[in-house]
Amino acid sequence: MKRVIAVFILPMLILSLAGLDSCKGRKKELKQVEMNQIQNMDSTIEKNVYPLPTSAEVIRMLSDLEVGFIIGISNPPENSKKYLTSPARATNVGVYGADLSYATLYNIQQKVIDYLNVIQSLAVELNMSRIYDQTLYDTIKANVDKRDKLVEILKNAFNNTYSFLSDNDQQPLALLVVGGAWVEGMYLTTHVSEAAYQIAGIAKVLLEQKDNFNLFLEITKPYMNDPSVKEFVDRLDPIKKVYEGLSTSLTNQNIIDITKAIEGIRSQII
Repeated sequence: MKRVIAVFILPMLILSLAGLDSCKGRKKELKQVEMNQIQNMDSTIEKNVYPLPTSAEVIRMLSDLEVGFIIGISNPPENSKKYLTSPARATNVGVYGADLSYATLYNIQQKVIDYLNVIQSLAVELNMSRIYDQTLYDTIKANVDKRDKLVEILKNAFNNTYSFLSDNDQQPLALLVVGGAWVEGMYLTTHVSEAAYQIAGIAKVLLEQKDNFNLFLEITKPYMNDPSVKEFVDRLDPIKKVYEGLSTSLTNQNIIDITKAIEGIRSQII
């Protein structure tokens, strides 16, 4: 939503300021100051917009492929007790966010409750418990048969999480949320079957994630001086190597390599 607002409002502001400049004969220097303010506003808006497709959008692709729900594939809720630092908690808010999407889009209600509870517990430690409250569960429950609406609800929750952390000068933690969600989304995608490459459409989903992965690496660059971000990005090196060797299609071996790389990364963060 914020991105849409930026697309429509920012050009209007630019035109308005330009019109005021011509009508009132403002100096060129003042116009430059105003344009800089617009650019700063644009930067602030973009900083607070969830930068990748959310795990809900990725998992909707799986449900669209009519892949059945697999019990035991998600990160167990009891693991949340071992995440004792803010980076670990933020990363696994992302992981559990993907698991929440998985349970929600397959209408596994007890799992939805479990993952909302565990995310809320982690969110309390990150001072953002209001995002994952009873209202969110009630909204999900009221729209349980409306998949597009569910995706929108979850997208808003993820964007609110990212925005909250960004607004409170915790951009590194916001990036860890995104990274954790991406890894778990990839893990779920590659483990929906013992042989994911046999499911038509999985290769397309995995290949599309190459651009999203590269975008994530790009947006983390300004924060590589943060130890938690650097550690997380360093852990992604195995998948980076796999993606660097890909062309415009995936072979069965490529999918196996991606699966192994994601397994190794995930095992280090959950």
